[in-house]
Amino acid sequence: MKVNSVACVASHSALDVFDGAKDEGLSTVAICKRGRDAIYRALPELIDHYIDLDDYKEMLSDPVQSRLIELGSVVVPNRSMAVYVGYDGIERGLRVPVFGNRRMLRWEERIGEKNYYRLLDEAGVRRPRTFSEIDEVDRPVVLKVQEAERTQERAFLIATDRDDLRRKVRRALEAGTISEATLRSAVIEELLLGAHFNVNFFLSRVRRRIEIVSVDRRIQSDLDGYLRLTARDQLELGMEPSMIEVGHEPATLRESLLNQIYEMGERVVEASAKLEPPGLIGPFTLQLMVMPDLRSVVYDFAPRIGGGTNAHMGIGGNYSKLFLRRAVSMGRRICIELREAWEQAMLDEVLT
Repeated sequence: MKVNSVACVASHSALDVFDGAKDEGLSTVAICKRGRDAIYRALPELIDHYIDLDDYKEMLSDPVQSRLIELGSVVVPNRSMAVYVGYDGIERGLRVPVFGNRRMLRWEERIGEKNYYRLLDEAGVRRPRTFSEIDEVDRPVVLKVQEAERTQERAFLIATDRDDLRRKVRRALEAGTISEATLRSAVIEELLLGAHFNVNFFLSRVRRRIEIVSVDRRIQSDLDGYLRLTARDQLELGMEPSMIEVGHEPATLRESLLNQIYEMGERVVEASAKLEPPGLIGPFTLQLMVMPDLRSVVYDFAPRIGGGTNAHMGIGGNYSKLFLRRAVSMGRRICIELREAWEQAMLDEVLT
């Protein structure tokens, strides 16, 4: 097989992937939903082919898949693809080669047989304690639940105790922010306070190693504006920030922390190989908090390209140069792996 082009659902982190593909001499295919494609249409030098859809699930249709195969495409999955196309369709209905282990994508979830709590426990990686029901809560917690209307977005309810959580759940239900249906799949985690980081790893099957490519932090609305107010104004307003992720900014880690975090990445890779052979391939992200005792706690996991990698597009990941002797973004790192895998007849080790 010859890889001629890289295809992405045009959302989330697609621009990073397309930019990296062009740098590595590959054509690009944007799988666009009509009405959400203005920025992609404005970039003809970046995007070579457009596939227009009324619904992202049309990606599984015969005409779309035939076109992708005709273009010699490899699909690089992102969160939008996982949410809108769906795990079942990606695993069983998509005939186009996928970069990475497509069966790992559903391990991003918090519920079900395959969930990242199980993965982290198998890896021996510290994570927040979880509670199966409100009555069990005995400390400050955060309830993580999908919004009622925008199911791709997560609502976060922070509560001091079980009674406070009951009040805030009732208030969110009355406001329509969440629903009884989304509440059934919610997760209650203990509230831990630390410094937040997204650490973007890359497991190279070609070079047989794990790399840290970049680190970033979230910018969240309307939390970002809320934190700019004085404490008095915050108390007087009495608002509850929605904390919707709207952007990212590059960050660095204290050098003494890198060793423990790198070892955490190694353990996650080993656990993934046991639970979902052959395990992780290519990019994955550990979202973690560094606590005051300088121990790291992982509170989220992405078995794919992370949403914050665009913060390094064009300038390269701030840690990639340590491994590659040049700064590259995660999108370009993926395409370097694709090119090297093809050159060394190893595509079967990076594609599923």
